[in-house]
Amino acid sequence: MKFTDYLKDRRILVLIFIGVALAALDLHYGLHFGIEFVGGTQIPVTLEHSVNASAMSALITALQQRVSTFGLKEVTVEGIGSSEVYVIVPTVSESDINQTIGIIQSQGRFDGIVNGREALNGSDILKGSIGQLSPTITNNTVSWGVTFFTTQSASNNFAHVVFGDANKPLYMFLDRPTNTAIFINGSVPINSTTLTSQAAAAAAITSALAFGNQTIPFQEVYNTNSSVSNAERFLQQSSGKYKNIIASAGINRTFLSYLYANNYTVKLESRANMTPTFTQVSLNQTVLESWPIVGLLTAPVLNPSITGGNVSDSYEISGVAPTTLNKQQQLTYATSQTKQIASILSGGALPVAVIAGTPTTIPPTLGSHFLYISGLAGVLAIVFVSVFIVIRYKKMFLVVPILLTTMMELFIIVSIIGLIGTIDLAAVAGMIAVVGTGVDAQIIITDEIIARGSHQSSTKVLLGNAFYIVWADAALLVLAMLPLFFSTSLVSVIGFSESTIIGALLGVMITRPAYGAILSKHYSE
Repeated sequence: MKFTDYLKDRRILVLIFIGVALAALDLHYGLHFGIEFVGGTQIPVTLEHSVNASAMSALITALQQRVSTFGLKEVTVEGIGSSEVYVIVPTVSESDINQTIGIIQSQGRFDGIVNGREALNGSDILKGSIGQLSPTITNNTVSWGVTFFTTQSASNNFAHVVFGDANKPLYMFLDRPTNTAIFINGSVPINSTTLTSQAAAAAAITSALAFGNQTIPFQEVYNTNSSVSNAERFLQQSSGKYKNIIASAGINRTFLSYLYANNYTVKLESRANMTPTFTQVSLNQTVLESWPIVGLLTAPVLNPSITGGNVSDSYEISGVAPTTLNKQQQLTYATSQTKQIASILSGGALPVAVIAGTPTTIPPTLGSHFLYISGLAGVLAIVFVSVFIVIRYKKMFLVVPILLTTMMELFIIVSIIGLIGTIDLAAVAGMIAVVGTGVDAQIIITDEIIARGSHQSSTKVLLGNAFYIVWADAALLVLAMLPLFFSTSLVSVIGFSESTIIGALLGVMITRPAYGAILSKHYSE
């Protein structure tokens, strides 16, 4: 039979067409390989609780936007089950990875508060309007800034809230703590660049933390029995509302023991972290400018021109780099701060709290080695199958189509997973397993035709008998892999089930029928 006669069969043409189409797509879009093969860092992210498909999609979009805005353009965010996400980024410096983890874990709740009332929130921000200002050097300080625009309705609401509040600060918070109280050991540590008094500093903090029933209480605890008793009494009277405590690392030990004994969640901060930054805007007005422990980014004073009912839709979050750093370090800090805040605002608030796990980093050189070993394993699998076929049939006619359809099946699986997903180590293991299961099905078809070829049954009937077994095997294999495919605890081997299921379905629908068509034409002749 001529080669062109085989091409007249629809089943063979379908296989060839799919192979050519996927080859063209591979060349145009390229295949996506996991970090096991190209290198990178994988950050496992655990969700506070399981979510539905809609919430998972929103979470993935928010994280993708955040990390991409930070500058990692090739970031991949994959949802695993209903309670875990993998964030995969190109291999970068350790400091960038740490900042990326901080960006991931930030809830992204933005609040603009004036005089204890909400004037802005994250949902008001037009995501495409967020801009990053280049660091500017003025005298010995390096400033940074992030700008954004708000919706028209938000602008109108802002004008209404700030009406008559000229020269009042607009406190801009990112992830402002909830159900939290703050206790400072002794007097408020005051930034050395200000001339603020202790009393003015404490008053400025109290004012900044006021926000209706979400006010964050603030107390100074001295090493006296009365001061400690007052702090304990306050918590007792709050009826357990403030279960999260932020306290100075050197807080009174008696008070600290009380907190632990009553199951408070205590976060101890160093004196440097507990030191707020103040701005003395006038002789009688001191403003808490920034305080990272409560998420306060900046507190610009409202110009009288926007508190008289005029509507403004553009805002700016700004700050200065610590003056204790040298000039280059200040520039680096300013750039990093700008990128981090812009990325969090761009992603918006997360629909559920998340916890980032320990990242796994694979260098590109090691990834290339993994790819080489995996390719070698695939070649060896095909070689061993070839040897078995030669020993069993001793007919090159049978050997060639079996190997060709097997390699075509592998190519299709690689293309599908590489184009719409990621080829990871588990997926490659599944592909190698498919070589064995695929050849097994082809041997069943071959044996059925050869063993019963002396009977009067037509090749169509014989193929029907063989495909009954092949379909049954494929169905059982798919059913066996489904629990693994939907597993949320064995996430690292889901790729194995993907490859196996795709291979089984491709086999019974495309490659096995094509192989059966080749044998039918050959033996019918």
